[in-house]
Amino acid sequence: MKHASPTPDSRLPTPIRLGVNVDHVATVRQARGTAYPDPVEAGRLAAGAGADSLTLHLREDRRHIQEHDVARLMKQTPVPVNLEMAATEPMLRLAAKARPPCCCLVPERRRELTTEGGLDVASQVQKITAACRRLRNAGITVALFVDPEPHQLAAARQTGAPHLEIHTGRYADARSITARTAELKRIARFARAAQQAGFEVHAGHGLNLDNVGPIAAIPEIVELNIGHSIVARALYLGFPAAVREMRRAMTAARTRGRPP
Repeated sequence: MKHASPTPDSRLPTPIRLGVNVDHVATVRQARGTAYPDPVEAGRLAAGAGADSLTLHLREDRRHIQEHDVARLMKQTPVPVNLEMAATEPMLRLAAKARPPCCCLVPERRRELTTEGGLDVASQVQKITAACRRLRNAGITVALFVDPEPHQLAAARQTGAPHLEIHTGRYADARSITARTAELKRIARFARAAQQAGFEVHAGHGLNLDNVGPIAAIPEIVELNIGHSIVARALYLGFPAAVREMRRAMTAARTRGRPP
């Protein structure tokens, strides 16, 4: 007897994707100017352990990831590459030539240790819209890395970008339960509004095993991009085990489904 195909159950949680950022593998390499550890090898290991995509930030000062890493990662890994970059002319030219599947436009300041906040789309709508158009014409899917603020969502809608990535740094850095809960609620409200506005919603920055659960449980967020904490855990567990550990934490939170 031929069985009918099962009907999808709308009550089941939408799966959540994991993008693994390999920047800080390159940070260790650049500290000594050696050829190792290789972020491309880390990318292959992450993909084999269940990463859905690989993220790397090619900074204008080339403090960690280098141009050759972008080219090699795209050729040698089996999952999509997401290039984080500033919306500058040199970076736009590089992206249009390299043509990664995805680019995420982020703010960048030379003296910052890491990205300190979301892209201020509202103050530069024309510039960001032009950047999105150039990347889209090169066949690249664009995300904007933004703080969870309504005026940034309103501005992002004007740019034509199909994806938004919510900056979770303030949530991750909150020093009290009250502050973290308030920030979590703000992220959840923004994620719902962004999805309703037609965006695919991602999130990332500062996420680790201790704080990832509540973010992963927000149903509108379909992808988390996580790097530093996975690289740090890999020092003790190895890269594949660190990726699998994060994947399990995200999946468990998603299955429990307790959005704020």
